[in-house]
Amino acid sequence: MEFNENVMGLDRRKFLRTLIVSCPLFCVGGMGLFAASGTEKKAQKPGKKHKFLDNSKMSYEQVFDFAFAGFFLPIIQNLGDEMNKGDYIEALKRAAEAAGRRSGQFMAKRAPEISLATYTAIMKNPDPFWQHVLTAEIVEDKKNAFEIKVTECLWAKTFRNAGAGEIGYATICYQDYAMCQGFSPKLKMIRDKTLMQGREYCNHRWVWEA
Repeated sequence: MEFNENVMGLDRRKFLRTLIVSCPLFCVGGMGLFAASGTEKKAQKPGKKHKFLDNSKMSYEQVFDFAFAGFFLPIIQNLGDEMNKGDYIEALKRAAEAAGRRSGQFMAKRAPEISLATYTAIMKNPDPFWQHVLTAEIVEDKKNAFEIKVTECLWAKTFRNAGAGEIGYATICYQDYAMCQGFSPKLKMIRDKTLMQGREYCNHRWVWEA
């Protein structure tokens, strides 16, 4: 639940590392799915591409199934079976909140200016990644308010198909609130519907409180 690459000054690997990884448990293993480390790059001979950089020929949905349903969720679900459910979900929310706040702070450091327009730039001009994992329309676009309606979300589809919508909300969706606060204390997100919770759409609304 992080933003236009040109606006935020992030390259593709750092962008995905910041955005797709939602909690510390997945951070350790998940980064390797989307990023080749700088050390690995330096080890290559000039002009020769490492096998790690080859096209996997996987669809976005297959990547999500492999990363989340095949790796992340079994660990998280098994951990939840050993804990009190309420405490467990709240612990996931706290971890996601901390991760979201750090991501927002990281974005703010790279941003050309701290504003609502900067924060929502990727939603107005989504890159291929966001075009493939979300279906969204802009409902409102004003100087101090911006709202989108998300009708398809690959995170929600993946988690709900695995019977893990509650985990998905706690780790993916919940961090959205802290992320915008990490970006600026003036930025507030309002939302009462998510696909992850089984609703017909997500209504993300951001307000810049001057």
